[in-house]
Amino acid sequence: MPRDLVKTVSFLGLHLMVGFAVAFAFTGSFALAGGIALVEPCVNAVVFFFHERAWKGELRVLDILTHRHGHHHPS
Repeated sequence: MPRDLVKTVSFLGLHLMVGFAVAFAFTGSFALAGGIALVEPCVNAVVFFFHERAWKGELRVLDILTHRHGHHHPS
C-alpha cells in the first residue's frame, strides 16, 4: 500500500477516535457518539469540497449567500 494511502487511513482512524471521544464526553452515549463520529467526517468532506472551490475562485460565496446565481432579474 502506498505510504500516502496508509497515512490517510491512519489519520481517518485517529479522526474517528477523537470525534467519538469528544462526542462521548459531551453526550455520555455510545450510540450518539458513534453516529456523530461517523457523520461528521462526511459533512466535513462536503464542506472541504466547496471550500476548495471557493479558494480557487470557482465558487462565488457572496453570490450564493445573496442568491445571485448568474440570473439577471428584471427590475
